[in-house]
Amino acid sequence: MSDANADLLQRLLDSYSEPHRSYHTLQHLQECFTQLDSMRASAERPAEIELALWFHDAIYGTRSRDNEERSAQWAHESALAGGTSVDVADRIRDLILLTKHNAVPRGRDGEILIDVDLGILSAEPARFDEYERQVREEYRWVIGPLYRRERRRILQEFASRPVIYFTSQFRASRERQARDNIARSLARL
Repeated sequence: MSDANADLLQRLLDSYSEPHRSYHTLQHLQECFTQLDSMRASAERPAEIELALWFHDAIYGTRSRDNEERSAQWAHESALAGGTSVDVADRIRDLILLTKHNAVPRGRDGEILIDVDLGILSAEPARFDEYERQVREEYRWVIGPLYRRERRRILQEFASRPVIYFTSQFRASRERQARDNIARSLARL
């Protein structure tokens, strides 16, 4: 590994290890990579999905509304600096922007990335509950009633979608558990 790549990797690891993070950490990143392994064979460009995952939460501040845009820009600049083509850098940037979860992904790789990023919603109940506690810890500065209102809104948005997961593999194996977890969380809010 070149010094530049080693430096970039360390900067990414440091980002995911920032003290204000509780969920958007190396644990989340590792869970994403584990889930990507199960989908890799059906991806069009698995290496691009992997790079997008590395950067998708690289910049994460709970008081910021442009985390994805800034993470995508960092990925784009890093990909170009590493010698990739503009087309590849653009695709990686576009994949990261999908993690705003405000649009239906186009293309197989976008579907895989989104399903992997949202894989936590279908975790076993104990892990899902831990995730909910981790998210609350990241937003500890938000007063209880406001946090509950906003968390309810976010979870209801996922629950009201015709499907949470875009790939047939995730829908078949994870959709029901995700809906059960979300319903259980909503009932507690």
